[in-house]
Amino acid sequence: MAFGPEPSSLHGSPYISAVALGPKISETVKGKLSLGAKILQAGGIDRVFRKAFPADKGERLVKALQCYLYTTGGPIAGMLFVSTKKVAFRSDRPVAVTSAKGDVARVSYKVVVPLKRIAKVRPSENVDRPDEKYIHVATVDGFEFWFMGFVSYQRSCKYMQQVVVGCSSCSDMQ
Repeated sequence: MAFGPEPSSLHGSPYISAVALGPKISETVKGKLSLGAKILQAGGIDRVFRKAFPADKGERLVKALQCYLYTTGGPIAGMLFVSTKKVAFRSDRPVAVTSAKGDVARVSYKVVVPLKRIAKVRPSENVDRPDEKYIHVATVDGFEFWFMGFVSYQRSCKYMQQVVVGCSSCSDMQ
């Protein structure tokens, strides 16, 4: 089951310009400052992670990475948390969700994938535009997630791959 299109299908997409810098550089800077303020108010990135996602005893946050999660509705800006037990994404801003009755609610967009459910983490890039790089996460039950727009793509790939490889060698996580 595919979560989003192949990255090559994003070529020419109106979302690519939003992923690079946002509609205006001033809006991007404002968003980054707002995120920094939220992290400071919460008492640090580890507290932001633990508030957004229940953490198991002994679970520790390895890295928090700003990025976008590609969805069928377009990319969603947020934070990707890589811990010793899971990979979790939380949107920076609430997303509007409409119920069957037509009621609209604004909720944070969250994705949680336990490390033991990840089949592979693969770096990927758009063949037509090599500057568009993605991290493809596939689960053992056929779900796919595409993360993009990392500040440091190579380092982000390294963290993701190390945690997943480390998990597969831990017998208590299997």
